[in-house]
Amino acid sequence: MASPNDGAKPAMPVVAAITGADIRAAMMQGLNDFARAPLFGLFFGGVFALGGMVIVLGLTIWRVPWMIYPFAIGFPLIGPFAAVGLYEVSRRLEAGQPLDWKAILAVVWHQRTRELSWMAFVMLFVFWIWMYQIRLLVALVLGRMSFATLERFLDVVFTTPQGWTFLAVGHVVGAVLAMVLFSITVISIPLLLERELDFVTAMITSVKTVLASPVTMIGWGVTVTVLVLLSCVPFFLGLFVTLPVLGHATWHLYRRAVVA
Repeated sequence: MASPNDGAKPAMPVVAAITGADIRAAMMQGLNDFARAPLFGLFFGGVFALGGMVIVLGLTIWRVPWMIYPFAIGFPLIGPFAAVGLYEVSRRLEAGQPLDWKAILAVVWHQRTRELSWMAFVMLFVFWIWMYQIRLLVALVLGRMSFATLERFLDVVFTTPQGWTFLAVGHVVGAVLAMVLFSITVISIPLLLERELDFVTAMITSVKTVLASPVTMIGWGVTVTVLVLLSCVPFFLGLFVTLPVLGHATWHLYRRAVVA
């Protein structure tokens, strides 16, 4: 990782347009990195999957199983931060550096003292807004309905006019939040791992990358979201493979997007 510039303000990173060919190449590189370091991929994917299992179990124990559905929809929002260790693995593979468990985990742990810790706060704050607006919509739209189980909740939202309204409004609001979060994190997190920049500059760079190639980058965001959601069934087990491949691919996409 780069060292601070003796108090000098770092220059704004230069971004390039991303094409569909770049996305395909990044995915192939992601698959290759996973194949070269499968134990690291399975470990970091497993941590994310285990976190999902624990939270779903907690929601069941706390007798709010209906929150599992909105939680599963919003869960991918914090995926980029969970992939920090994968970015470091890809960085080391790219640089020809050894893959040492102690060193890689130390890099991940060190991020708590760097600007990446602020990005974690931003991501969790947006996730909190997502969960809060779901509870607000439940109160406003479904307040008079009873659903003590996940099955009853799904029956209400998919078979009643109130449920359809809840789904429509909830998914529109969720799409806006997801787009905002994707735009400010897709490039900023790998950028902050590699360089000594402030998190605001990193977020601006990430947004500039999305604006430079809106169709391609939004397509990438939708692809990631769909794959992560599919991997959550059953019991988040698919994340053991999907998350590492997507994490490695995101690193290589970042390397193609930020050219200076």
